[in-house]
Amino acid sequence: MTITDWPQTAAEPDLDTSAPAAVSGTPQPVSRTTGTVSETPEFVSETESGTGPDRSPAKLTGTQKWTAGAIVIAALALAGIGLYLSFEHVAQFAFMELRFGSLGKGQLFAVGVDVGIMVMIAVDLLMAWLKRPISWIRYPVWLLTAATVVLNAASGAPEGAWKLLDYVAAGAHGVVPVLFITVVELGRDAIDRVVRPEQAERDSIPWLRWVLAPVATARIFRRMRLWGVTSYPEMIRRDQQLIAYEQWLKRKYKGDISQASEDELLPMKMAPYGYTVDQALAMPDEQEQAAQEREEEAERRRLDAETRGEVAKAESEAERLRAKGKVETVRAEVDGQTGQARAHARAQVSAAERAAALEQEALDQAVIAEARAREAQAEHTEAQEREAKAEADLRAAELERQAAEKRKEAAEADRTAAAEAQAVETQTIAEARQAAAEANRRASETERAAAETQRATAEATRKKAEEERLREAALAAAARAKQEAAEAERAAAETRWAAAEIERRAVEAEDVAKLKPRERAVRRVARMILAAGGAADLLPLADIQRELEVASPSTASEYRQEAVELLATGYRP
Repeated sequence: MTITDWPQTAAEPDLDTSAPAAVSGTPQPVSRTTGTVSETPEFVSETESGTGPDRSPAKLTGTQKWTAGAIVIAALALAGIGLYLSFEHVAQFAFMELRFGSLGKGQLFAVGVDVGIMVMIAVDLLMAWLKRPISWIRYPVWLLTAATVVLNAASGAPEGAWKLLDYVAAGAHGVVPVLFITVVELGRDAIDRVVRPEQAERDSIPWLRWVLAPVATARIFRRMRLWGVTSYPEMIRRDQQLIAYEQWLKRKYKGDISQASEDELLPMKMAPYGYTVDQALAMPDEQEQAAQEREEEAERRRLDAETRGEVAKAESEAERLRAKGKVETVRAEVDGQTGQARAHARAQVSAAERAAALEQEALDQAVIAEARAREAQAEHTEAQEREAKAEADLRAAELERQAAEKRKEAAEADRTAAAEAQAVETQTIAEARQAAAEANRRASETERAAAETQRATAEATRKKAEEERLREAALAAAARAKQEAAEAERAAAETRWAAAEIERRAVEAEDVAKLKPRERAVRRVARMILAAGGAADLLPLADIQRELEVASPSTASEYRQEAVELLATGYRP
């Protein structure tokens, strides 16, 4: 690198002559732009070639890629050579002269310095390739490389007086490290040109100017860095304009520039801040315009604030009125729902009272039916006793008939015996016996006729007792039917009472939950479905219309459908 190849700042090219910002809204001053050295994220290692804005395309051909690969291999070889040459000298010098405890520690020191340089160079090149360069990392690399050069040169320094060849030998130790750093800077700049072809290049100051006017050139270089001017001709033109303007003021005021006004002296005062003559002379008008714009903006903000205040006030009043209307609407709705709920509650209480009265009546009827059943049971018992007595009389008549038959048989036997003894008995005895037998026969016939009459009487009594028993059985069956009906009526009354109690508790729960009328109606239909057996098809729409006092069957169907969905979610009163 020559003395003309100063490291560039990362300021973007500024080919136009727009001013750094004035206070009143003009572009920002140079010291606060991204063109300053301290705030720029751009490269600072870009070399100044003076080739202008024309750049080669970022995409490389195959030959160019092979060339780049060969350059990289050569650079790595150069780095290896430099490390090899400096390692032994630096390690030995560190052990002998720098008081490291052993040669091994000196070698570790040399390795640490070389590895640190390589790591920072690798990070610098990688970040440049990723378009995220780290500007300050180059300076530690330069510092460590300079330290390596010094250590290598010191390791070759003679012990006595220096001769010309000693200086040449000491300088030779630093050739390879300097050459390596130069190659790294070239590589970094090449990467920057490849990955960011659109970046404008910075003009370099001719080296002849540095030789002929080093102090003035250093001032120009300083102003170019401070003001972010990338063009050397532009910087020269600015200086020429300022000198020409100053000469014009001297001619105008005959050499006494102090007579010039403050506005006329602005170019000289603002030149240290990067303003051109035209920009400095335009500052008063721009500041007046900016002040007027600020006043207009303040007036506009004041009017906007007043308008917003009025709008906010109107919106607040409208919101208050809307809130009041909502409150009135809610109050009316709550009053209506409360009245409807009270009416429903009164209706439920009346239904519960009617159910209780019907239940009491059913209980009374059940008691009467039970008394009648007891009376029918007593009559049935008495009929059974009469039937048993008739059967006993019938058995007594049958026994009497059997005795008469036996007596008849005895009479027949006596007659046979009398006929057999007729031959030996006298006529008188025979007649007497015949008369006795005839009397006995008539007596037996009379007894038989009495027995037949008694049997017929017993049969009639039995039939009458059977008819009485059948009648009593019919009465008992009727009494049992009445009792069963009373039991059914009592069970129905209990069911109605339980339903009324459930309905009353459900109404109280709905009152506590403050449900809407439609929700109450849906729950009532759900309870009707449960009372009907749990199936919605068993509940006619007419019953829903009658209970809820709705005229439309479609509304009743909607209530029933919503009740089915409510029961499906697990609702139970």
